[in-house]
Amino acid sequence: MNSFYRWALEAGFVEQNPILQRPARDRRWCRSTEGGLTPAEAPKDGHREDLAWLPPASYRRWRDVGVRGYLPTGLADHSFRGCNAARNATFCDLMVRTGLRLTEQASLTLFEIPDIETHRAYSPTRLPSAIAKNGSGRRIYVPATVLREVWDYIHFDRAELIEQARRRGAYDRIPSKLLVEDPTHAAIAPRADGGRRRPVETLNPRQRRRLFVCSADGLEPAFLWLNRHGLPVMPGTWQSMFGDANDRCRRHEVGLRAHPHLLRHTYAVVTLEQLQREHIRELADMNPAQRTTYEQIFGDPLDWVRRRLGHRSVETTFKYLHTLNELAMETRLALVPDEWAEFGLSAGELAGEVADEQSTDVTADSA
Repeated sequence: MNSFYRWALEAGFVEQNPILQRPARDRRWCRSTEGGLTPAEAPKDGHREDLAWLPPASYRRWRDVGVRGYLPTGLADHSFRGCNAARNATFCDLMVRTGLRLTEQASLTLFEIPDIETHRAYSPTRLPSAIAKNGSGRRIYVPATVLREVWDYIHFDRAELIEQARRRGAYDRIPSKLLVEDPTHAAIAPRADGGRRRPVETLNPRQRRRLFVCSADGLEPAFLWLNRHGLPVMPGTWQSMFGDANDRCRRHEVGLRAHPHLLRHTYAVVTLEQLQREHIRELADMNPAQRTTYEQIFGDPLDWVRRRLGHRSVETTFKYLHTLNELAMETRLALVPDEWAEFGLSAGELAGEVADEQSTDVTADSA
């Protein structure tokens, strides 16, 4: 409708566009003929595109075949040459279980990784606003199983890469390093010309790539994800990893594809479904007053997921409710009995009976 009125305005059929406009925030939608404008409001009940996401079993199959290099049978593929398979699988597991965006997760440092606490199923940590999209710093919860994978990567694969880089003197040649002198305090040491300590949480992704920790064994990158040279992994490398995983699944005739944002959608859909199910179960036996108190204390599952995803408005998170609605209806359709089979009619026979009935109706109407 907005495009129609823009055309009518340009053609001189109307004096003004009745749809209120505002400057577009995304350059991709700004055309020179439109002056970078977009409707100031969006319909709340309009068509919602279907979200791509993977059920947990499908995700694990995509990860094992595409990222870890297994065969579709579940056995190891000895021809697979992926030297970073364990790191890449851990990266994907963390993304699908926390809902972080690619640039957010790719910019994590050791200071954002919580310690393992055996009594906790989920360990909270803080995503700094400096690396979150639109400054949406927030608390995230890392499952204990995934957190153990991350620390295994830190203690083994990552430690080996750092040791090799130290022997090559790779860190000594990096200019303009930002140093954290005390590993127990996430702050950059003040410059020689004075100044205050700067917290690591205020550093943007580019600055974090120059961040090093002065440990007892020597310099160590504070960046979590390191390449084979012991240096920070660039976001483009992760994009290529997803593409390679999809290609491998295609070659092995596994009909699954994934990209970073699809894993974020998967987290949102699965988490919201589980929270909604528990929320409804708790409310089932309560009276209206008890329900009000319960929701005031525990809040709304949709809003909780919104905060985990870093959405400014809950309306952005509504699309996941639409996905759950579609899933519920698909489940109900699968349970609908097949009346044709019940009456012993094939599809062709039923079509013939319908045609005869319609012919009889036409004859009766003519009479």
